[in-house]
Amino acid sequence: MATLGFHVVPNAKVDSVIGEHGAAIKVKLRAPAVEGKANAALRSFLSKELEIAERQTVLERGHKSRDKIIRIDGLSEQEVRSRLHLAE
Repeated sequence: MATLGFHVVPNAKVDSVIGEHGAAIKVKLRAPAVEGKANAALRSFLSKELEIAERQTVLERGHKSRDKIIRIDGLSEQEVRSRLHLAE
């Protein structure tokens, strides 16, 4: 199980991981930051990129913030960073 910080940039042209933002992983999402759409889009995007079920991603903190804490069940932090093509 890994618990990682993510910095979300909503309303982007494409969904993508664009690097790091301090200790967090910076992700651009097409979804707007209204009514939880960006939160749902982040979980969906991560499940596709990490090749895991969406239920394995849990938003623990940051429901109304760009900075989010996501728990990813079944993968270590190194595995998550590797699958997102980030250096350790």
